[in-house]
Amino acid sequence: MAEIIDFFHTNDMHSHFETWPRIRRYLKQQQDGFRAKGDTVYTVDIGDAMDRMHPLTEATNGQINTQLLNQVDYDAVTVGNNEGIGNSKRQLEQLYEKANFPVVLANLKDKKTQQQPKWAQPYLIKVTNEGTRVAFIGMTAPYISTYRPNGWDPELIQNAMPKILADLAGKYDVLVLLSHLGITMDKRIAAKYPEFDVIMGGHTHHLLPTGLLIGKTMVAAAGRFGDHVGHVQLTLNQDHQVQQSVASVVTTTKLPVEAADEAEITGYLTAGHEQLASQVITQLPHALTSKPIGHSTLMDVSLAAVARAAKTEVALLNTGVFLGDFAAGPVTADDLHTVLPHAMHLLRVTLRGTDVWRLIMEIEKNRQFLQHYQLHGLGFRGKIFGDMVYKGITVNLLSRTVYWLGKPLDPEATYTLAGMDTYLYFQFFPTISIVGDSEVLFPGVLRNAVASYLKDGKEEGK
Repeated sequence: MAEIIDFFHTNDMHSHFETWPRIRRYLKQQQDGFRAKGDTVYTVDIGDAMDRMHPLTEATNGQINTQLLNQVDYDAVTVGNNEGIGNSKRQLEQLYEKANFPVVLANLKDKKTQQQPKWAQPYLIKVTNEGTRVAFIGMTAPYISTYRPNGWDPELIQNAMPKILADLAGKYDVLVLLSHLGITMDKRIAAKYPEFDVIMGGHTHHLLPTGLLIGKTMVAAAGRFGDHVGHVQLTLNQDHQVQQSVASVVTTTKLPVEAADEAEITGYLTAGHEQLASQVITQLPHALTSKPIGHSTLMDVSLAAVARAAKTEVALLNTGVFLGDFAAGPVTADDLHTVLPHAMHLLRVTLRGTDVWRLIMEIEKNRQFLQHYQLHGLGFRGKIFGDMVYKGITVNLLSRTVYWLGKPLDPEATYTLAGMDTYLYFQFFPTISIVGDSEVLFPGVLRNAVASYLKDGKEEGK
């Protein structure tokens, strides 16, 4: 009689708790239903379950996300960049302390010790009732420029994969990859490493409604934000060999809603706002407001905060980072999170004068387009990128002259400016990634720099 293994998978939920009650019920129902038929059932998450844009995730440093995952009895979970980079090193080390599931991650080491993190294991082997050995490997997007400043050493896939496969040789019958690497890398792995039976992926928020079969490898993905839940079903023969792979997804909005769902979802938001609102940062003597174009009181304070935190005199920011204003009076952590919910870290960049000039020309060339450009991802949690605003830089577009603190650039001198790490990966400012000596600053994100600046009362001098 054929053996059937069912894999249910989630990915890139990004703290969209509005989908969670239905996902939780669906997964439990499927687990119980398929096990009652005699199937083996495994449930996995492919990373970015958390996102600090949700106030309760911010208030608990992601602990609420671990608590919710615990409700479903996941068999294995891997780490996305929101867990790995959105947390400080200490926060990540504590994130899974109360998890009732194993974290599987094969391409991240402690930068100082070069050892596997204590909270994760490179792979997991589970054995079905029929004696089939199922091996799970976890991989996360190896963002070297952001992981290393945060105390981790990510390993490129081409280096990590041969080692882990050699270690697993002869220990499994079915090989599964939990891949927070993106669809392009998933396709490459499937083509290069045909020993994988299943690759369940995420990171690039791709949806594969019926999967993608590459050779004998089933590549599956369930989109983003909990909009879908994925299912891969394997049929095996008596020799524990996969004979058939079928992938599907269910649309979460089509799942039934129960009366208590709305109160649960609202409760997460309310709890997050209340916890953050209890933390008063400062008392503002006057309001700080933003504008879609050019300088504003909030922009000037934020530019000064970024420059101060990065220890530079020059900084740049886009107006789209501001999703509101600060009223006069008390400013709380909730106000900061509401106005600046982004997972954007500070970036310090050193360039030669000629390259600073080129960067500014790139910004000016794209300025009007970016004022209306809808940016998704890269740590940005707003809608429109907006206008680029400078502190310490002025430009004469007629003569194409760039002034640094009032003086024309020296083409051969070196200059250091501050911005956001988004600009390092942003397609419109290639000079930063091509020739910049860039350093992503940890811990903390933009709102932490602004909070520190406001707390010290620096805005009073503005």
